[in-house]
Amino acid sequence: MNSKMTVLALACVLALSACSDNSSSSTAPGATPSTTASAPMEAPAPAASTPAASPAAPPAATPATNEKPTAVVTDCATEIEGSDAMQYNVSSIVVPASCKDFKITLKHTGTMPVSAMGHDVVITEASDMKAVEADGATAGATDGYVKPDDSRVIAHTKLIGGGETTSVSFPVSKIQGDGPYEFFCSFPGHAALMHGSISVQ
Repeated sequence: MNSKMTVLALACVLALSACSDNSSSSTAPGATPSTTASAPMEAPAPAASTPAASPAAPPAATPATNEKPTAVVTDCATEIEGSDAMQYNVSSIVVPASCKDFKITLKHTGTMPVSAMGHDVVITEASDMKAVEADGATAGATDGYVKPDDSRVIAHTKLIGGGETTSVSFPVSKIQGDGPYEFFCSFPGHAALMHGSISVQ
């Protein structure tokens, strides 16, 4: 009976030591416990998607990078400017209907001479502008690039150079017809940039 108990006791001791060996081997240094080894690794949380940096868009062109104001009118008269950059400083002239006569003064704010960058103001119906401009170019510098006695020309100033000023007055009734009417510079090539509308309101 004693020997049976001894064998049984030894069997228990061996079983317990076998269990303790398994648990110690599974946590040996450097080993990963089986519960974590079999678990799938979590992927890192995706970073919030940020749109790729793109170059700043250019600013929208102002309608008129390019719009010029309407001329300021006082006492049935206005003063506009022409520059060496081949530009008027206004895009339109509105003549008050109460005016009987109207005066336009042109100031050349540049420094270039009349032979290189001359400016004037010529008023015609919009439909006549191109033909008047072409005939003025043929007339030449002697006539200030305006064909003499051209019936299509409602009014015009003389041609001036940098630092000079000129003016012209005309009856408002001349721009109260069918229209529309335009003002422009008759110096060859300038009317492409130097033109605007003139109307009565």
